[in-house]
Amino acid sequence: MKFLKLIVFILLIAFIGVAIYVAVQPNSYEVSRTKTIDAPPSVVYDEVIDFKKWEAWSPWIEKEPTIKLAYADKTEGEGGSYSWEGKDGIGKMKTLSANTDKSIIQEIQFDDYEPSHILWDFEPTDDGKTNVTWTMTGDNLPFIFKGFAALSGGFDKMVGPDFERGLEKLDTVSLAAMKKFDIKVNGISEHGGGFYIYKTTSSRFDEMSTAIEKMMTEVSSYAMKNNLTMAGPPFTIYHSWDETLGTTMFSCCVPTTDRVIIPEGDILTGQLDPFKGVKTTLKGDYSNLSQAWDQTMAYLKQYDLKPAETGPMIESYVTDPSREPNPANWITELYVAIEQPAE
Repeated sequence: MKFLKLIVFILLIAFIGVAIYVAVQPNSYEVSRTKTIDAPPSVVYDEVIDFKKWEAWSPWIEKEPTIKLAYADKTEGEGGSYSWEGKDGIGKMKTLSANTDKSIIQEIQFDDYEPSHILWDFEPTDDGKTNVTWTMTGDNLPFIFKGFAALSGGFDKMVGPDFERGLEKLDTVSLAAMKKFDIKVNGISEHGGGFYIYKTTSSRFDEMSTAIEKMMTEVSSYAMKNNLTMAGPPFTIYHSWDETLGTTMFSCCVPTTDRVIIPEGDILTGQLDPFKGVKTTLKGDYSNLSQAWDQTMAYLKQYDLKPAETGPMIESYVTDPSREPNPANWITELYVAIEQPAE
């Protein structure tokens, strides 16, 4: 009997000791992790600002795929929220404020306990990437939370690995978002033509994108330097395409409101007559242009349409990449002039 009392006494002392240890733990905490993600801030921000997109990268949903999620009518931006019910209880999150592409402040609450705050910071790097910092802070911690943290070696060890995993998945999701594309053959359309300035060259297929970028910069710079008013997006005209030799001849063009007189140099002036042709719209990175052209040619064959012998084949770059960093949102329009029946 004395031995049993001794055991009870020792357990009581141990319990009191643990309770005191937990009670003296800090009432506040901060957990923060940073990762450089290979995508511009706008892309990463879009994956975080809408709670419906968290399913693709949340470390907690990965751990518990059967968790029950409930979305509010508004899930994106300031005031957006969602809630969950899982094996560890219920919780909810809400976005308190957002500075587009720069920062987000959110509130997270477990059961009826005091809410904690989440801070996201999106810092652009010089090479087009983003330093993403994910921070969670809390005050007035309840005893039970202190106990969990104490048994886990502190909040940083308890939550930090989840943040690291979440940022890894966020990196993967952001890269995938940049690779999305859509191709739509719009059918026969009218192209209005117009005046333009241009520069022409020949190139191998594997060097073409570099050559287009370089020449388009030169022609656009000429237009700006000479205060020429652009009449639309820049475009490329393909004059020849040799699959056997793997070469092409093309002109990089900037449309102008009027005919431009250029006294000398390798930049020339031209005019497109209005024409009827097959139009295709690509939404996505320029790396998908070859597929867009393939679908355009397949459409011509399907409907027995013949490209005009002297008619242009055009890529019109509707979206300015310097203003839209996400390639998935770039719009490019293709035009192939077709032969018209004799009147």
